[in-house]
Amino acid sequence: MNSECHVLGIVLAGGEGKRLMPLTADRAKPAVPFGGTHRLIDFVLSNLVHGGIRRLCVLTQYKSHSLDRHISTTWRLSALTGEYVTPVPAQQRLGPRWYQGSADAIHQSLNLVHDENPEYIAVFGADNIYRMDPRQMLEAHISSGAGVTVAGIRVPRKEATEFGVIRTTDGLMIDAFMEKPADPPGLPDSPEEAYVSMGNYIFTTKVMLEALYADAENAASHHDMGRDIIPALVNSGEAAVYDFNTNVVPGETERDHGYWRDVGTIDSYYDAHTDLISTHPIFNLYNRRWPILAHPGQRAAAKFVEGGSANQSIVSNGCIISGAQVVDSVLSPDVIVEQGAVVQGSVLLDGARVGRGAVVRRAILDKNVVVPAGAHIGVDLARDRGHYHVSEGGIVVLGKGERAI
Repeated sequence: MNSECHVLGIVLAGGEGKRLMPLTADRAKPAVPFGGTHRLIDFVLSNLVHGGIRRLCVLTQYKSHSLDRHISTTWRLSALTGEYVTPVPAQQRLGPRWYQGSADAIHQSLNLVHDENPEYIAVFGADNIYRMDPRQMLEAHISSGAGVTVAGIRVPRKEATEFGVIRTTDGLMIDAFMEKPADPPGLPDSPEEAYVSMGNYIFTTKVMLEALYADAENAASHHDMGRDIIPALVNSGEAAVYDFNTNVVPGETERDHGYWRDVGTIDSYYDAHTDLISTHPIFNLYNRRWPILAHPGQRAAAKFVEGGSANQSIVSNGCIISGAQVVDSVLSPDVIVEQGAVVQGSVLLDGARVGRGAVVRRAILDKNVVVPAGAHIGVDLARDRGHYHVSEGGIVVLGKGERAI
């Protein structure tokens, strides 16, 4: 990246995340814990910071307290060099109304852009799991001369129907941007693959401002970046696509190159955790050359006593496994699993307690959930459906602070 480029990063973090309920009952989607010690927003912030984009505004709205606190306490950059990560709540600068969509969120926060006066603006989503060097995307954007560049990831055509799909004839400029099409168009060099949008954009500032002003005047608009702003710029011939598969991150493996997962549902959130725990993980959290940054907290190391064991699992600091078995699972800090209990194929968030002789299988336990001695979770789904949230894929979820039956 040209060291003279002035880039402002805007992270869209106001999502409600209804499909992740009950994990989002008390927090914004980007604040949902992930992978033991992280939150979803740590992935995009790590990518931007490692990539040299270090003036970052995080636009928040829905139940944002834990997200705001996490950003304020964890993401402290150097004031000496003018670097910052700042949460920006809805301010109602344009009248007594909340954000109407992601484009409106930026439009209502244009004071941030005017204060920085950047040449380029990186607008990234806050809740996907991936590694990406944004410098390479910025270089491609500058080279193309486009007004906006959209990050696209290749997926099989039959899977693209659930996403915003990009059609390109020459592999560079976008001909059409379609929302969940029944018959997604193939790529010029790979007819059985389609580009879907990752929700990451780089704009030339002047182009973005003009598009936002025009959108604000359009009463028929949803005021959304993906549904309105990008299609408008496609129609004016100003939108290019960036192939995420060409992005190379230091320390990546052949297995996790190009990994990206949208964790918009309970099942995809669960599946993303299973990608972490194999011997050769599909997504490697242990890449020291491009680490996903997080605040480690002041906790003692994990402890295994009375024959307690964990296999094919991630066990965070502060956990105590006492005479229990943990298999194929991810445990966040301060989880306690007591004598004779079995935790299998599960995700346990901070402070969860599993009592003596209890069984937890294919489950997600939110913070401070208590599973009493002898209780069974995920063993009898018919019974569990009468007491807990059970996903389409059969994952049992207990909400924050819930006590199991």
